[in-house]
Amino acid sequence: MRDKTIDFCLRYTWQAVIKMYNEQASKYDATMAHAFALLSIDPEEGTPSTALGPRMGMEATSLSRTLKTMEDKNLIVRKPNPADGRSVLIYLTEDGQRKRQYAKDHVLQFNDTIRENVSEEEILGFYKVIETINDLVQNKKIFNQEETIHK
Repeated sequence: MRDKTIDFCLRYTWQAVIKMYNEQASKYDATMAHAFALLSIDPEEGTPSTALGPRMGMEATSLSRTLKTMEDKNLIVRKPNPADGRSVLIYLTEDGQRKRQYAKDHVLQFNDTIRENVSEEEILGFYKVIETINDLVQNKKIFNQEETIHK
């Protein structure tokens, strides 16, 4: 991959990880998005639905579809937020808690396997590079914001 671009390597690797997680999740009649949502919901206190989108990096439409499917599969329940009648809290059902634990176990297994095969120094370097990329993107330091595309 030496001649590939950084964004290609990020995208290619992330797609491989998504495929791997989706293959595992399908064994539990779920998807990676379901697993990620299960891991993002506080198992004791529930989580406001409005907090899930930003936490997961999902658009509202995709999140609504994911939550609807999870509700249909009896993984979550929605209840009015007692502190704010305008919002809804998402809680895990017993089945949701069980599948959350499966998801957590798989994430930990993934991380353990990577750590067994990559040195701590390399992992720290990886985190530093990812942090730098995120900073450059989020702070709009890559493309000149005044650039316009001429057709």
